[in-house]
Amino acid sequence: MRFLKDLSVSAASAGFVAVLVGVTSSIVIVFQAAQALGASHEQITSWVWALGVGCGLCTAVPSLLLRQPVMVAWSTPGAAMLAVSGGGFSMGEAVGAFMLCAALVALFGVTGWFERIMDRIPLALAAGLLAGVLTRFGLQAFTAAQTALPLVLVMLSTYLLGRRLFARYAVPATLAVAVLFALASGRMNGMAVPIAWALAEPVWVTPQWSLAATVSLALPLFVVTMASQNLPGVAAIRAAGFRMPVSRLVTLTGLATLLLAPFGGYSLSLSAITASICMGREAHEDPDRRYAAAVVCGVIYLCLGLFAGLVTAWIAAFPAELVAAIAGLALLGTIGNGLSVALGEPSHREAALITFLVTLSGVTIAGIGSAFWGVAAGVLALWILHRRA
Repeated sequence: MRFLKDLSVSAASAGFVAVLVGVTSSIVIVFQAAQALGASHEQITSWVWALGVGCGLCTAVPSLLLRQPVMVAWSTPGAAMLAVSGGGFSMGEAVGAFMLCAALVALFGVTGWFERIMDRIPLALAAGLLAGVLTRFGLQAFTAAQTALPLVLVMLSTYLLGRRLFARYAVPATLAVAVLFALASGRMNGMAVPIAWALAEPVWVTPQWSLAATVSLALPLFVVTMASQNLPGVAAIRAAGFRMPVSRLVTLTGLATLLLAPFGGYSLSLSAITASICMGREAHEDPDRRYAAAVVCGVIYLCLGLFAGLVTAWIAAFPAELVAAIAGLALLGTIGNGLSVALGEPSHREAALITFLVTLSGVTIAGIGSAFWGVAAGVLALWILHRRA
């Protein structure tokens, strides 16, 4: 089997780090979103099951078929929006909103509207957008030193030595040393979440449709998913040099969400942050073999869904500083490449820099995240600077 030949330690490590970063940075927000809608403990477990299974299958299967690192994640900005706006709605109304949002995402995929919009955005702006999204995670790698200076110094030293002596395995070596150091220094959290060894059980919620839920949940969730997840997700794909059938992948995420929404799969989308981990050189020097990292990531996500209680408890044991630092170090190469592409073309440099800075700012206007406003500002700057008289 070709996958086994293409699998490597660096690819497996990249897949694991992608899940580690994706889950630990957002699983609490998912819990808050479910609780805001009045979910029971069983329904929250079902949400993790649906999101894990959805991300796992939509990541692993297309990656194997296309031999490219297709990365799908749940919408963290969407979960944050639901946590804030979900109060007052029943779970049935929320599920109806999830399904309507999924149908709109699938529509934009099937018609090719989203990909046509992305095709009109210059590569420099897309690279500036990606660099802006990822730089915040790069900064967190070093701000973590405020609360865990010895751990961060050990990780940084290991990473730099690894880059010099064994570049392909710098990130997995850093992760291994960090875990050992955290264990030795007593910084591991133990099993912060009670272990459930049984398979997670999905819980069906019958959808209900209401105008209020459509306006307050479905449409904002659609805008946030497309602008804050799929937009930088495509930027990550193109910045890494891959040519994927974006419209079909967006359609896939919409249809998967439509099927899993009654069980808590509120929104699946293309990934940007974890995608950059599996699409970069840290996963493998050969771009044709990086898909193995995405397959590993998908398999781990699938296990996360099937054994929601056990896997979540295990991942929760890692210190927050360790997760922040390994994410930032794993993304250094991608951030540098994104800035290089963004600033490489003199005629697009200022517009790309504006895109980068607005995205990096994290500003949220009208409930829409900085990724959308970064692109909007960059396009406006490009139009003003280069429009014909």
